Amino acid sequence: MDSRTKRRLPAAELVELVKRATGMGADVASEFTDGYFNAVYAVTLDDGRDAVLKIAPDPAVTLLRYEVDLMHAEWEFFARAAEVGVPVPGVIAADPDEGYLLLERLTGTSLESTKRSMTAAQLETVRRELGELCSRLGRATGPVFGYPRRDGHSQSDRWRTSFLTMVDDILTDAVEYQRELPAPAGTVRRLIAQRADVLDEVTTPVLVHFDLWDGNVFVVPDGDGYRVEGVIDGERAFYGDPIAELTSLAIYTDPAQMPGLLDGFLGRPLTGSESTRLRLYRIYLYLIMVTEGATRDYPDEYEPIRRFTLQHLDTELGRL
Repeated sequence: MDSRTKRRLPAAELVELVKRATGMGADVASEFTDGYFNAVYAVTLDDGRDAVLKIAPDPAVTLLRYEVDLMHAEWEFFARAAEVGVPVPGVIAADPDEGYLLLERLTGTSLESTKRSMTAAQLETVRRELGELCSRLGRATGPVFGYPRRDGHSQSDRWRTSFLTMVDDILTDAVEYQRELPAPAGTVRRLIAQRADVLDEVTTPVLVHFDLWDGNVFVVPDGDGYRVEGVIDGERAFYGDPIAELTSLAIYTDPAQMPGLLDGFLGRPLTGSESTRLRLYRIYLYLIMVTEGATRDYPDEYEPIRRFTLQHLDTELGRL
């Protein structure tokens, strides 16, 4: 997907960057075009390792308010996830201030591209494993809630405070860039605030990927089925409610309708309070999705996704 935030560099600059980072030469094979935010390249190091080089947006590019320091957030996500045994690409070198991550390249394929060739039983097994991995991610806790950005914005010892700050930021962006919403921003803010008391049930800041749609989950064949090789693209990570992980794991869908997922994640159905919290997190993600095109300048092919998301946002707000 083309995006204004992608900082595309000449191959010679990419090779020089890798040399500074690792002391090794590299060949730049191609650019991965599936992503929406960073420019991402396939490179092969002189020692034979296949790697992925992610380049952050140019500092001069206008971003949404939550998008500050995202490369640092992704670096932290990979480190913390690995600590608790969640499979992620290994970090070969990184400098979020200079704006790059050099990662080991996974060998499998995305669940998004593979699931159509899976049997129902195979897909259920993968969903259960993915739920288990997200449950394991809950062992990575933080000192405060909010995004792990170094300026401390959105961070608080109360989840309600952090989440409402996050919501306020994206609504401010939506108004500033005159993005279409199903209701005025003030009405959206009021509806969320009226239900925000359920957020006080969350007392431990847990690492949440918040972008685990099937395109960010890689699988490999395993016997008669598949297993999760790793998860990628952790730049949207924050410390918050583990239930928020279901937002993208079951995007546009009731997680109870995805066999294996809740069994692996919770071992039980959602409670009423958890369902309300999940609705709030869905609204937040949908607000991001219908707003981000303003700064990324997506091509026309994204328009059906925006319209579809806007409809789901309207539905979720109605259910509040």
